[in-house]
Amino acid sequence: MTDVLLTVGTRKGLFIGRRRGGAWEFDGPHFNAQAVYSVGIDTRRAVPRLLVGGDSAHWGPSVFHSDDLGRTWVEPKKPAVKFPKDTGASLERVWQLHPASDAAPDVVYAGTEPAALFRSEDGGETFELIRPLWEHPTRSQWVPGGGGEGLHTVVTDRRDPDAVTVAVSTAGVFRTRDGGASWAPSNQGVSAVFLPDPNPEFGQCVHKIAQDAVNLDRLYLQNHWGVYRSDDAGGTWTDIGAGLPSDFGFAVAAHRHRADTAYVFPITADSDRVPAGRRCRVYRTGDAGGSWEALSAGLPEGDHFGTVLRDAMCTDDADPAGVYFGNRNGEVYASADDGDSWQQLASHLPDVLCVRAAVMR
Repeated sequence: MTDVLLTVGTRKGLFIGRRRGGAWEFDGPHFNAQAVYSVGIDTRRAVPRLLVGGDSAHWGPSVFHSDDLGRTWVEPKKPAVKFPKDTGASLERVWQLHPASDAAPDVVYAGTEPAALFRSEDGGETFELIRPLWEHPTRSQWVPGGGGEGLHTVVTDRRDPDAVTVAVSTAGVFRTRDGGASWAPSNQGVSAVFLPDPNPEFGQCVHKIAQDAVNLDRLYLQNHWGVYRSDDAGGTWTDIGAGLPSDFGFAVAAHRHRADTAYVFPITADSDRVPAGRRCRVYRTGDAGGSWEALSAGLPEGDHFGTVLRDAMCTDDADPAGVYFGNRNGEVYASADDGDSWQQLASHLPDVLCVRAAVMR
């Protein structure tokens, strides 16, 4: 069985799992008592670099990196992510750490709260604010979502390093095709049922976006009500939520090799926010949202209340794919066969905020 590195960011530190052969071993917490909202695993290097967005209640947020799979960590002497003084803003949280594709070596993006995008060209050791998005003419009308005003999703295109798509809660999807020099809202077809105008140009509460493995112009979007697909890199969106027990949720992930295959974890909303029907179920589509299949083998059978947050579900790049999720009950589950069957890897952890995995070659 393929060796895998699994990182689990929680409300009180980072836990690292390693599967060697068929057995899992976990260590941690790293960054004890810090909330870890973001982890990036940069596999473009000979030895993968781990990037962690930690949030200390005493020292504030910081970005750490490790080049020995978590045995030791480096924190820059100066903050890696910092708002320039003239912005009048201060960093509250790093929501996303996203290594770009091989087409942009050493480029790492950081999405933050307040909602902004930062770019690093040294593997995540230092970052610079991408000002055209920060200064976008719509910014004064962005409204924080229930979890704050965060830029929580970054999607890059291995065909074109100048093409970047981001999602902001609650401003929606924005795209650049010129390396960040200009940005345009890209929310056509995504509904905002909580606004007087349910079809605005921007202002949607997008929870997460994932990119198809084969058709890179195909994106999957989990909204605050609504699951959508785009076939033109986010230019327009089509509702694909039919067949799900609820089209509300936070997480969406895509298979890394198989076309048209994506995963969601439906949630009952708005006030309840527990698994749909109180059942712990992942739903998979194999036809780009034309139909959905409930995946339950090995998952809890009775009433279940473990909510899966936006970054707490992921896939690895094995084939068959490993699929992973953690929940607010502190449980972590894994599948080594595309989601057909599951096992529990951990329980009684702190509140799980993010999960990332990579095959170790």
